Amino acid sequence: MNSYKKLTLVDDDEIFVFLTKKMIEQVKVIHLLNVFGNGLDALNFLRDKKNDADLLPEIILLDLSMPVLNGWQFLEEYTKLYPIFGKKIIVYVCSSSISSTDINRAKSINEVSDYVIKPITIDKLRELVKF
Repeated sequence: MNSYKKLTLVDDDEIFVFLTKKMIEQVKVIHLLNVFGNGLDALNFLRDKKNDADLLPEIILLDLSMPVLNGWQFLEEYTKLYPIFGKKIIVYVCSSSISSTDINRAKSINEVSDYVIKPITIDKLRELVKF
């Protein structure tokens, strides 16, 4: 059983963020949670930490629809950065979109592990982080 310590949540939906934080508190496995309301802030964080793998997350939960830099734009830049991180980071696209176009597009990106339709239950969160 893997025990992930760092998770980055990139989502501007305050209710989703609040509920996800509560679930993370309940499962008591994530020791560091970084939350960003848009893709640009998350990318800047990753760029700042790129040379220190210990500060990078093991998992990113990424929304698609956000201001400033949306999930697709984030992924476009992330795929360029990923090779220099020095560690595996699991990216899950978490969206309320049930569009097969969005799902197939996300799954076609090598750096995306899976597409998860919101809302996320505590059981689904446990599955995603492999508790």
